[in-house]
Amino acid sequence: MENNHADERFAALGLNLPPAPAPLGVYKPCLIDGKYLYLSGHGPVQDDKSLIIGRIGAALDMEQGKLAARQVGLTMLSTIVANVGSLNKVKRVIKVLGMVNCTPDFERHPYIINGCSELFAAVWGEENGIGVRSAVGFGSLPDNIPVEIEALFELY
Repeated sequence: MENNHADERFAALGLNLPPAPAPLGVYKPCLIDGKYLYLSGHGPVQDDKSLIIGRIGAALDMEQGKLAARQVGLTMLSTIVANVGSLNKVKRVIKVLGMVNCTPDFERHPYIINGCSELFAAVWGEENGIGVRSAVGFGSLPDNIPVEIEALFELY
């Protein structure tokens, strides 16, 4: 295994991991297939297990949406730690799909999903923390969450 300092990088950010969410339907939060880790869509779980709620462009502005996307990223990191044991076991981010609950006239979906992508880049570095990505708008998301994100990672 290469020398990976993702756990240390995360600690230096001074952020907290929320509790890893339990599935609320018939699915697995993550699945390992060989050297790949697939994460199901995650929402913005807060430290008290509540969700950030609201549509971007209505109840939430762009900055609040970007922070919600970062919170989704933190929730995903929590799922990784709970199921794999350490962020150091992730070699790189391969793909991120970000879904934004927004008003029909909202057009800055990539800006919102940057909240998660910037977090991953800080944890795994620019080379390994930035993968391919899609950021798209939706008319609604479960429980009126502002952002849902799924991702694919490569493991060591």
